[in-house]
Amino acid sequence: MKEQIVQYLNDPVELERLYRQHKMLFKKAFFALYPEVSNHPVAQCWYARLQDERDEVQWGTKYEWMRVMMLGLLAGAVAKLPDWLSIQPEDFYPRYAGFIVFPFLMWLHMWKKHISFRQVAWLWGIVAIAFLYIRFLPGHIGNDTFILACLYLPVLLWALLGIVYMQNRLVDQESRFLYLQYNGDLLVMTQLILAAGGAFTGITLALFSLIQIHLQAIYLHTIGIWGLAASPIVASYLIEINPQLVRKISPIIATIFAPLTLGLMVSYLIALFYIGKNPYNDREFLLIFNIVLLGVMAIIFFSVTSFSESTSRILIWVLLALSIATVLFCGIALSAIMFRMVKWGITPNRLAVLGNDALIMINLILITYQLFMVILRKHALDAVSKSITSFLPVYVIWSVCVSFLFPVLFHFQ
Repeated sequence: MKEQIVQYLNDPVELERLYRQHKMLFKKAFFALYPEVSNHPVAQCWYARLQDERDEVQWGTKYEWMRVMMLGLLAGAVAKLPDWLSIQPEDFYPRYAGFIVFPFLMWLHMWKKHISFRQVAWLWGIVAIAFLYIRFLPGHIGNDTFILACLYLPVLLWALLGIVYMQNRLVDQESRFLYLQYNGDLLVMTQLILAAGGAFTGITLALFSLIQIHLQAIYLHTIGIWGLAASPIVASYLIEINPQLVRKISPIIATIFAPLTLGLMVSYLIALFYIGKNPYNDREFLLIFNIVLLGVMAIIFFSVTSFSESTSRILIWVLLALSIATVLFCGIALSAIMFRMVKWGITPNRLAVLGNDALIMINLILITYQLFMVILRKHALDAVSKSITSFLPVYVIWSVCVSFLFPVLFHFQ
């Protein structure tokens, strides 16, 4: 991006086009580059423009909102198919949950980033293959390989959304980092919309109940499900036109929850050894153990994506301690699942969990090492984010293996 900015400094039209296509990436690259080109009049104008951009919320145009609402309605229509086609919800939602959200987010970013269908036709081909695969995959909610395929296939759809978001710049670490940052922002904004929607729902139901009109069933099965399906799309659009909207919230959340999570992890590990709880023979305990591990990894990822040059060194120390504690946590989970495999044999679930824990352990060690180097001032903060973004394809490949190979390897059991 820096090379392109330098190249177009004497071509205002191309520079403006570059900015409109990649606003966040442009801003980050421009401010990093500015000390080198500060004598250039065009660079000075752009610096003043980017510094003085308005902080108030932008709402876009009516035409844009019509498109957003159309996508939201389509997502809601997909979510309502079990009611309209008399399909059992327990058979529909596990199979198609990812298809309610990700294809429509892909569509939204294609429109906002002016990506033609021809440029990403191969991605939609993969979406179609994934849909047909999960549609005709033998099994039901009681089959291990079926459940694993339903859980891991959305990771592939998430990766396809990332390719659209990054505009096919797959090897660009900075684009991957911005995509992770977008996911954190999307999570925050979606939760805010859902919280506001939940409050509105509560008020609506309470008011009508006062006049003996009970709308719970009708409201939740109509407006509720449409709102759930549309909320990520609306949130994504708001983030796209207001990149600053939650960018200041994410560091606050990271600063608050990283120390709290560290305290939780340390106290839990102490209590675990003090009580003498054995995770090796308790399947439910091990399952919860791994769910907590994934949650802590998400908090570490979220905290790293909120890094900036002004990030407190105290927060870096906290993240280093949290990473070390999580490595210990992951080591217990990894040893427990290996013990169960040796004692009771290999099953799809055990092999999938083993792969998850092994990948998380390797990634955690890399993150811990880079954080330690940052503390010693031998590496920049970017090295920490690269230790995450460079590992993302590995997670995607493993998810594809679990989704497509495990059912065949284990005979659809």
